[in-house]
Amino acid sequence: MNQLTGACIIGQSGGPTAVINASAQGVIQTALKTPCITQVLGAAHGIKGVLEDKLYDMAQEDPAELDLMKYTPSSALGSCRYKLADPDVDDADYRRILEIFKKYDVRYFFGNDSMDTCNKISKYMQKVGYECRIMGVPKTIDNDLNGTDHCPGFASAAKYIATSCAEVWQDAHVYDTGMVTIIEIMGRHAGWLAGSAALASLTGCGPDLVYLPETDFDMDRFLSDVKAVYDKTGKCMVAVSEGIHYADGTFVSEAKTSATDGFGHAQLGGLASMLAETVKQKLGAKVRGIELSLLQRCGSHLASKTDVEEAYLAGQAAVEAAAEGFTDKMVAFQCTRDGSYECKTVLEPLDIVANFEKKVPRAWINEAGNGVTQEFIDYVLPLIQGETDAPKENALPRFARLKKVLTTSL
Repeated sequence: MNQLTGACIIGQSGGPTAVINASAQGVIQTALKTPCITQVLGAAHGIKGVLEDKLYDMAQEDPAELDLMKYTPSSALGSCRYKLADPDVDDADYRRILEIFKKYDVRYFFGNDSMDTCNKISKYMQKVGYECRIMGVPKTIDNDLNGTDHCPGFASAAKYIATSCAEVWQDAHVYDTGMVTIIEIMGRHAGWLAGSAALASLTGCGPDLVYLPETDFDMDRFLSDVKAVYDKTGKCMVAVSEGIHYADGTFVSEAKTSATDGFGHAQLGGLASMLAETVKQKLGAKVRGIELSLLQRCGSHLASKTDVEEAYLAGQAAVEAAAEGFTDKMVAFQCTRDGSYECKTVLEPLDIVANFEKKVPRAWINEAGNGVTQEFIDYVLPLIQGETDAPKENALPRFARLKKVLTTSL
């Protein structure tokens, strides 16, 4: 394949994770060492930074600060939830993107999250004949991205959730009085995160019941499940996905939801408190509702070393593949778990990745729909292994401090 010389842009988008910056670090550090890439630019707040011509010159950053990105949660370059229109309906954004690409001689674009954005830009650049290699670098704690064994960010969130559930279990069992504890976990349509709460059972302190959005929720059955456990033990811990829904598709928490995000999705939340109130009224038990909320996606102090290393690898592989001539692809993971865990990167077409959700197989959920099977545990457990060597300052995490120097055209 022919060598293509020019600048690159990396943009982050969507909800942050504990390791998204490790992927960005993999892109940035690899690109800075790649001869055919003349300048490495970071988009301020994802594709909005491209549209607004707000790009950081990553070569101006202190190398030691770039090294710290792997231990820094959230999105160091800034994120956004901006959905590009269908270019056949409205191509204004795409014409602006092309203008910016030409201004800085951008020939490589790395999207660190939205495969939909990468796919649309890639197809538009091909349509107008502008040679630019587009690569997607996966990221989502939801683990619902099609075409890959798992997504960077999921494992660290899973580890945080399992650890938190085990710790809450200890606290909930302090007193000799009865109590029901309901823990709300992220996951709109896929229950990978809520299912990961079951890992806490490996410590002997796991939830009694786990509900995922892959099965329809029935309030009467839920109350019966809780009552059965509570009557037997005097305690009951429930892990529940924020996206559980009734048979007609209505979110259980929908009555509490009014706001929407940039994509028009209802912003879910308040489920734990709603279920807690329902249990209290119906069963008369003392109930505590806990919403992990943002904590589960920014808990870098509990990050999986495996997750951090694989996230960096995904960014590195994206640059190497693009330099070799590949485009219109997403870096994906292909893994084996037979005896030992092994993971390698492969490339998947953006077409089969964008806008498709990977859900927990029904066979990995128990027949009653209130727990997960051993197959689920065996899938997740290798991903949460290892502890990072994150540095500290004043006994607190030392995060990357980027200068974010805005660039000008060449």
